[in-house]
Amino acid sequence: MAQHNRLEVLTAIKQIGLVPIFYNGDFETAKNIICACADGGAKTVELTNRGDRAIDLFKKLAQFRDENRPELILGAGTICDAPTAAMFIAAGADFLVSPSIDEETAILCNKRKIPYIPGCGSVTEIHKAETLGVEICKLFPAMEVGGPSFIKAVKVPQPWTDIMATGGVAPTKENLTEWFNAGTTCVGMGSKLITKESVAAKDWAEITKKVKAVIGIISELKGL
Repeated sequence: MAQHNRLEVLTAIKQIGLVPIFYNGDFETAKNIICACADGGAKTVELTNRGDRAIDLFKKLAQFRDENRPELILGAGTICDAPTAAMFIAAGADFLVSPSIDEETAILCNKRKIPYIPGCGSVTEIHKAETLGVEICKLFPAMEVGGPSFIKAVKVPQPWTDIMATGGVAPTKENLTEWFNAGTTCVGMGSKLITKESVAAKDWAEITKKVKAVIGIISELKGL
């Protein structure tokens, strides 16, 4: 089961402002990546469901979290339907993320009190997600559907909407300033944060350093 309750997860995502996103099929590598992110201050990490038998890898990571890093808030991404969601919830997912909205998944997550962050590309989709009980909507692919200007426009009539921008977010002060000044609540960041070079070199300290720097920028922008 989940290690963290829904309110705790949502509060952490909003406060930290960063959700690192990755997939690596090797358990030791994946374990080191989530630890490196947590050591940098990003204890909310998303493993995407993009590899063969990703559920088996997730189970191992969840067990590692339970036994060694209970502060880690471990989520599963690329969850496109309720049966898949049920498997990851049973495996111990603290939150689920999707590239699109799936009503059955939203209902299941509400029943189990698991945060569900679906991908949205329009105000209508955001409205549908919030009607289904979604607290944070994932703007995806964020840059392609309008970028920071889209978020700024949405926040005028819907100031209550919380958005996680994913896709086109870079770990630079200039880029992050655009997103957070526009009103994004948090950002999801993948290969620009957890680079192929760092993973290939097993340079976990570099990932920790970059994550810490990004969270520092976000904290400054949020006035924390």
